[in-house]
Amino acid sequence: MNAHESYDVVVGLEVHIQLSTESKLFAADSTAFGKEPNSNVSVIALAHPGTLPKLNKKAVEYAIRMGLACNSEISRYCIFDRKNYFYPDLPKGFQTTQDRTPICIGGTVPIELKDGRETVVQLNRIHLEEDAGKSIHDDESEDSLIDLNRAGVPLIELVTEPCISSAEEAMTFLTEIRSMVRYLEICDGNMEQGSLRCDANISVKKKGDAELGRKVEVKNMNSIRNVGRAIKYEFERQVKLLESGEDIISETRLFDANTGTTSGMRTKEELNDYRYFPEPDLSPFTVYEEWLKQIETEMPLTPGKTREKLIQDYGLTKYDAGVLSAEKDVSRFFEEVCQETNHHKQVANWLIGPVKSILNEKDSNDLKMPLSSQQLADLVDSIEEGKVNKLVASKEVFPFLIQNPEKGVDDAIRELGLTQVSKDDISDVILKVLDQHPDKVKAYQNGKKNLIGMFMGEVMKETGGAADPKETNELLRKTLEEKN
Repeated sequence: MNAHESYDVVVGLEVHIQLSTESKLFAADSTAFGKEPNSNVSVIALAHPGTLPKLNKKAVEYAIRMGLACNSEISRYCIFDRKNYFYPDLPKGFQTTQDRTPICIGGTVPIELKDGRETVVQLNRIHLEEDAGKSIHDDESEDSLIDLNRAGVPLIELVTEPCISSAEEAMTFLTEIRSMVRYLEICDGNMEQGSLRCDANISVKKKGDAELGRKVEVKNMNSIRNVGRAIKYEFERQVKLLESGEDIISETRLFDANTGTTSGMRTKEELNDYRYFPEPDLSPFTVYEEWLKQIETEMPLTPGKTREKLIQDYGLTKYDAGVLSAEKDVSRFFEEVCQETNHHKQVANWLIGPVKSILNEKDSNDLKMPLSSQQLADLVDSIEEGKVNKLVASKEVFPFLIQNPEKGVDDAIRELGLTQVSKDDISDVILKVLDQHPDKVKAYQNGKKNLIGMFMGEVMKETGGAADPKETNELLRKTLEEKN
C-alpha cells in the first residue's frame, strides 16, 4: 500500500474577512482601498499618546450578520482584549481583538462537494479585531516600506474546528464563505486585494488515530485555488517527514504561488506568548435582544436561502439553483428577468449558458449583465412564441443586442432578417428539397434513416436558418412517411 494512503489530512481554517464599513473599527479614518500610502490615517491609528478608540457600531452589526448566517450563538456581553506581540505595521505595538468573549460562538456551514456529497464544517468562533498595516519589501532595496492605510480596518476572523479532511472541502468551504459575505453585503470577498484572506492549519495523522498530528500554519495564500494547492503540498511534505522518521515542527510557513511549495517563516507562538489582557480603553458592550432582532430582520438572504427560494418559487432544479446563486448579482438578475416572463427554466438556461460565458470573460468583480432584464425576457418570449429559433437567437440575436444595447429584440430580429419561417412555408421548402433529391428519399424509405440529417441541412440552408429546428424535423419526418 502507498504510504500516503495510510494517512489523513486534517485542516482548520482561519478566514479574515475585511468588513465593508466606511470607517475603521476604532477611528473615523476612511477604509477606501487604493488611496495614497499613509493617507487614511489619524492620531488614533498612529497611536498618539492620549488618544482613545471608539467602537464602530456598523462593524458589530456586520459581524452579527455573519454569525446569524453561520448558525452561531451571538454573545450578549463582549469585551475587547490586547494581543501583544511585535507588529511593525501596527503602531500601537499590539492588536485589539476579542479573546475571551468572541461576538459569535460555534456555528455550522453546510457545503456540497462536486460529487454531490454534503458535509457540514463546524465553526469554533467568529471574533472582531482590527487589521494591521502593510509592510512592503522591495528586492532592490534594503529597506522595507510601511503603509498604515489598512491599520485599524475592521475584520472578523472566522475560525473553523479542525474538521476539514481534504483540499476540495477547504476550497468548497471558502467558496461558500466568499459567496456568503457578498450576499450579506459585509465584504466584497476580493482575495486579490486582501479583503478576504485565509490561513490554513494543516496536520496529518495515521488513519484511524484519534489524536491529531502536530499542526503547521500556512499563510500568504491569495486565492481559493492556492489554499487547495498549499494543503496538498503540506500533506505530501508532512507524510514524507513522518515516513522518514523525522518530526513535524510546529511552525508558520509561507506559500509560494509560483512553485506551489511552502517554506518556514517562524516557529509557532503559543497562546500564552500573546499575553492577552482586557483592553482598558474600551468599555464592554452588550447586544440587546431588540437590536439582535432588528439585525436579523434587515439581513439580506444568504446563498442557501436563495437556493431554496429559486427551487420553491421558480421550479428550478437543485443544480440550476446552485449555479445561479453562486453570485448574488446573477441570482438577483434572474429574478428581475422572471418579473417580465413566465418561462423561468428558459431564463435559467440562458443565464447558465450564453450569459455566463460572457461573464466568465470579464473581471471577476465586474458582473454587469450583457443585456437588460427586459431584453433577455423578450428574447426568451420570442423563442417560445416561435418568432425566432433558439440557435439563431444565441448565435445572432444575442451578440447583436450586446453590440446594440439600445435596440429591442423585435428590432434585432427584423434588422437581421431573421423572422422565423411559418409552418406553411416550411412545408413548401420541405417538398422542394425532397423533389430535388428523389434518390435520397428512396434510400431513406428503404431504411437509411440517418439521411434525415442531410434533409434537415438542406431545409435550413433554404430558409437561411430561420426555420424552427424541432418543428422542421417533425414536419420532415411526417412528409417522408407520407411519400412512402
